[in-house]
Amino acid sequence: MKTNKYVKELEGKTKDELNKDLVDAKKELFNLRFRNATNQLDNTAQITEVRRNIARIQTVLNDKLKAEA
Repeated sequence: MKTNKYVKELEGKTKDELNKDLVDAKKELFNLRFRNATNQLDNTAQITEVRRNIARIQTVLNDKLKAEA
């Protein structure tokens, strides 16, 4: 399944890489929302996908921080 591969990929990254991915995903979400507000976004399901990816990144990042402590 696609999401399982994505989570496995995230688990293999360092905290710094995860933070960079998180910032990039949040920027992408902002751009998608902006395009949606100006009626330039054709596939609004992208917003949901990016929001879920942000949640996945945050979950893996929190797991790494807890394992460190």
